[in-house]
Amino acid sequence: MRSPTKFSKIPAASITRLSIYSRYLEALAQEGVKIIASDKLAQKCGINPAQIRKDLAYFGEFGIRGVGYFVKELLFEIKRILGLNKVWKMALVGVGNLGSALLAHQNFARQGYEFAAVFDVDPAKVGRRLPNGLIIHHLDELERVVKETGVEIGVIATPGTQAQEVAQRLIQAGIRAILNFAPIQLQVPEGMAVENVDFTVKLDNLAYHLTMGNA
Repeated sequence: MRSPTKFSKIPAASITRLSIYSRYLEALAQEGVKIIASDKLAQKCGINPAQIRKDLAYFGEFGIRGVGYFVKELLFEIKRILGLNKVWKMALVGVGNLGSALLAHQNFARQGYEFAAVFDVDPAKVGRRLPNGLIIHHLDELERVVKETGVEIGVIATPGTQAQEVAQRLIQAGIRAILNFAPIQLQVPEGMAVENVDFTVKLDNLAYHLTMGNA
């Protein structure tokens, strides 16, 4: 078994690529593909074959030289590594346009992520039953509901001015990981897992490439 120290040295980019590999392997498995060569998998993922082998090597030996990877077996191992062999319960804070879109996103459930609780502070929304059957709770009920539902991941879809306070309340409620859609960098204790999703940053990147292409 690899030690926690060993895992802590694995680049974050490698973990992101494992997720990409799993998406393509899932599609291949559904198509009935049993074996895929490393160069073919790399081509589908848009990643160098050597990079795939390096990423997988952090976790063990996979595939057969000259043959390739057994699709279902590699998919199973990657899901195990990523912790996707269980259902992760999530709590959403902020039921605006973005929050509502996230609740309706079917890919979360397909990948093993389940919204188990929803919160807001708008009196017009609190108490309303959503199409998925969940009732919108007031943020003041956060700690109680999190404990009752076993939520492990918090999803913040509030305005940026409210996000830091929401993050602190999630942490106090026992949440150990946060997916943040608010356009700010959260300040959290060391060891807290946070992923920031700022669409404008991605758009800035696209604008840069367009500008350089026209220069």
